[in-house]
Amino acid sequence: MTREKDTRQTEEGVEVPYERINPETLRNLIQEFVSRDGADWGDAGCSLEDKVDQVLGQLKAGKARVVYDLKTETANIVVRS
Repeated sequence: MTREKDTRQTEEGVEVPYERINPETLRNLIQEFVSRDGADWGDAGCSLEDKVDQVLGQLKAGKARVVYDLKTETANIVVRS
């Protein structure tokens, strides 16, 4: 029996409660996340701070989460599935 590889992007690692992250560090992580190459914000007409606030709101609402990837030793923000 062969198993097809899931081609969706997933994050392997440990979920880190955003509340446990230093607020300045969290803000820097979110700023890096929203300003990444390939980030699809469309023509949102939002400032960087607006985007940061949107992501922070998603974290607070439980719609997104912070994951620390043990292999790459990096943190990322992912949509909660």
